[in-house]
Amino acid sequence: MSRPENATVAERQAGRSTNPTPEADVQDTLVGDREYSEAFGEDLARTLDVDTWATGMDWEGAVARLRGEIAAAVHREESLRDIVRREVLPKIRRAPGAHEDAGVYFARPDEIAKVHEGLLFPGLVEAVDGTSSSHDTLPLGITQIGIAVVSYGGTSATFAQRVYRKEVAGRTSDPFRAALEVIDRRDARSGVDQKDGLSELARRGIMTYAERKILLDKATAPWRIGHGAPAPYELLTGSGNMRLLKASLDVLRKMILELKQFVFIPSAPGERGLLTIGNALLPGEYVILNSLEGVIERIVEKGHYAAEHKENARQFVRDCGPHVMYGLYCASDHSPPYMFYAHRQHVHTAARIAIADSILRPARGFPMLIDVADVTCKSVFGAAGFLGLIHDAYSQAGVPMRYFGERETRR
Repeated sequence: MSRPENATVAERQAGRSTNPTPEADVQDTLVGDREYSEAFGEDLARTLDVDTWATGMDWEGAVARLRGEIAAAVHREESLRDIVRREVLPKIRRAPGAHEDAGVYFARPDEIAKVHEGLLFPGLVEAVDGTSSSHDTLPLGITQIGIAVVSYGGTSATFAQRVYRKEVAGRTSDPFRAALEVIDRRDARSGVDQKDGLSELARRGIMTYAERKILLDKATAPWRIGHGAPAPYELLTGSGNMRLLKASLDVLRKMILELKQFVFIPSAPGERGLLTIGNALLPGEYVILNSLEGVIERIVEKGHYAAEHKENARQFVRDCGPHVMYGLYCASDHSPPYMFYAHRQHVHTAARIAIADSILRPARGFPMLIDVADVTCKSVFGAAGFLGLIHDAYSQAGVPMRYFGERETRR
């Protein structure tokens, strides 16, 4: 089909009035009040007045209100969908600065069948996904990271699976000093059963790095499917660790410039504008919006790096950003749209692989292989089994309950 063109959130906002409101009209309005009223249909003061809240369990009334709200919202969205198809999608290709590949495309049923028969079911596509389970007690914090590599074994109902596992343990560097800092009211770090922001970011960074490293080095199929964005925030910043940053940039550079045959699909677009564009797509359609360069450049420029590492990150953006395209696809009438990322040389094949794997579960419209990898990880490396091992180890040490939070000892 023809290739319509690129529209941005800014274009939709351009038509909105920017004239300042007369001072007399806003002197009694606090910042944010108007936005709250527009978003929720009532004044914030009324929401905060608990005397206006319903009492008891009026299920019939609640169900009726929810049905009315949802029906109205769906009607508005369907009306907007027609407008977006008519006025926004045709602009994607002609928008100022639009990428030469930008536009809307259609994957024909015979093309999807070829992907099923020639790539997916013969096992020539592998998906990688991971999970992590963390447990923090006073003596020890430990994280289990599990990664699964999954492919089809000849049909849509058989799979080949491989799993990889790593445990990372962290200890309090100086618990005596931490206790003194509490007395001095200088300790702002997390307690037991409360995640420390820095360590939690590092844990996510290690798992995210491991997914891409295993996708690159351990997966063997010509095509690889990953979950999330190919170059996410935690890797582009090293999660605050410059050694992790260097290792991440090396892996991402090799994946983008050498492997090339990959497609990454996040669980959901992070922007409402993207969802609006995606919701206008018909089943089998996909839209290519732009390269990843501008997106990762903003992350790098706002990041905090040591010495020469910022320039290394900037060089990665210049070298690799233009080669990765992003867009959205729609697999079925029953599912939401999803984003995808792919190398620009293979972006059309990548989009067809994403659609072909997603149409196997039309109600979800999300790649089956990622779902299977996720289920594999949770069954092999599930949090319940991991916590059971932790409880057993503490029991063997003679302190079965002392170091556990209240939530972890509920029955």
